[in-house]
Amino acid sequence: MTRTPLRPLARILSARASGQNPDCIERENLRKRHEVQRDKLRGRAEGRLFVLGVCFFCAFVVIGVRMGHLASSDPAEPRSIGRAELISATRADITDRRGRVLATNLSTHSLYAQPPMMVDRKRAARELGKIFPDIDVKRLERQFTGDRKFVWVKKKISPEQMQAVHDIGEPGLMFGPREMRLYPNGKLAAHILGGASFGREGVHSAEVIGTAGIEKAFDEALRDPARAGEPLQLSIDLTVQAAAEDVLYGGMKLMNAKGAAAVLMEARTGEIIAMVSLPDFDPNDRPRPLTTGDQADSPLFNRAVQGVYELGSTFKIFAAAQALELGLVNPETTINTKGPLAWGKHRIRDFHNYGNALSVTEIIVKSSNIGTARLAMQIGEKRQRGFLDSLGFLEPVPVELVEAPTGRPLLPRNWSEISTMTISYGHGLSASPLHLATAYASLLNGGTRIYPTLLKREQPQPGPRVVSARTSAQARTMLRKVVAEGTASFGEVEGYAVGGKTGTADKPKPRGGYYDDKVIATFASVFPAHDPKYVLVVSLDEPVELSGPKPRRTAGWTAVPVAAEMIRRTAPLLGLRPSVEPTVEAAIIKASN
Repeated sequence: MTRTPLRPLARILSARASGQNPDCIERENLRKRHEVQRDKLRGRAEGRLFVLGVCFFCAFVVIGVRMGHLASSDPAEPRSIGRAELISATRADITDRRGRVLATNLSTHSLYAQPPMMVDRKRAARELGKIFPDIDVKRLERQFTGDRKFVWVKKKISPEQMQAVHDIGEPGLMFGPREMRLYPNGKLAAHILGGASFGREGVHSAEVIGTAGIEKAFDEALRDPARAGEPLQLSIDLTVQAAAEDVLYGGMKLMNAKGAAAVLMEARTGEIIAMVSLPDFDPNDRPRPLTTGDQADSPLFNRAVQGVYELGSTFKIFAAAQALELGLVNPETTINTKGPLAWGKHRIRDFHNYGNALSVTEIIVKSSNIGTARLAMQIGEKRQRGFLDSLGFLEPVPVELVEAPTGRPLLPRNWSEISTMTISYGHGLSASPLHLATAYASLLNGGTRIYPTLLKREQPQPGPRVVSARTSAQARTMLRKVVAEGTASFGEVEGYAVGGKTGTADKPKPRGGYYDDKVIATFASVFPAHDPKYVLVVSLDEPVELSGPKPRRTAGWTAVPVAAEMIRRTAPLLGLRPSVEPTVEAAIIKASN
């Protein structure tokens, strides 16, 4: 930049020659220089003001947008979570086969205290005792007035309780966010779902873990973040489960039983549509296990899976079906039923005198112990054991419950010929109602082994063949006659062609022997018998029917009417319409083709 001199020599000489003052030239040039500098500084200042104005404008825009976002969002208190307290509390829902929620999560709060921050510790303890009646106020006072700096008061509280604690006005009482497990249907399907509780806990979160049932069996999958909260879908139908529980509870009370169990299963897939064990419990408030006495008396005990019983005459169809499959007999073969049947010191008798001979079909219809035992003698212990093994009676049921392995069948120590004879009519081998339902489904669905499941399956997963389709059809025909003509006449449900077999087994004493007046009454059924869709097993513990002049305990008077009412209530819910039953001959011909 060229700088103009304040006293240019040419102008100075010219001014002196003309008699002017040269200093005026210097003052004028100095003034011009100052004006130029002033204009530069003003331009620079105006630029800075413009930039500052743009910055202020942008800041106000950002603040306005943020304030608008906060105003339109839900109110929430800020949370500060330390790295040490990061606990994954997310747990997927459990639904029924139609997507209806069986178990979900609920946001709630925990209550804890920091005594050093409390103003009136004794008053706070007394006020908390009014809000939570189950709290030991004296113990809480000792904790508050002692040396402790942190005290858990309640692991989960309701919004109403939270507000009541707020109203105490004690700064040392604080809340932590919680996610608890909620079962919106209460006791419904309690033994299937099991329950959940807190695992690792922190002030700001807690880990929800399964403690029993499906919740524990699929605990890792339900807590897996990779599943992105995808619900676990079960095979049970919520509506059918509710109807089954309602009917079974009424039947248990009507028949004066101490307990009951029921299993409703799809015959061709093994999917369990409903499974009930009574008495039951509310998984939202799961009771503690018994520490003394018989665990079977606890409401936590799942009679359908864990309860192993001698299931009586429901086993007779297995002996008949195996004899048919081996070609030893046909449905009309005559068997000697003259009694009693002696084996050493043992005597096998029938409930009634059925004469000297019955056909195989009549043995099942009339429920002859002697006739079934003679069939078992022809089969032999080795073949009988192998057949029962193929139906799943020698191992715990492979169902998705952590309690299933405890339901191990009780087998004879020495599987002798007398064991073979008594097992053929349901004594000497104890199994669960779910074992029985699985075996009936495998035998009657066409003869293909199925494996029970509590998960919804898109496609059937058939196992190996246990009997031929012809034998399966013949067994269904026999069971249909049991309901139409035999011991299960109260099981008839018009339009649904129910087939089934009763079983009344004396209840064993804890120290050996059997009670004279206590039984396990069971009815195992299939419907429709000509086109098996579902298998239903109903079992009552120590039932007694008192409407007649004498107490009646047999399954025909106790378990059968309960099962019939259950079929009557659930069949329409399952989408089964009443239909005309085809003739027996047509059914057999169709199965044999």
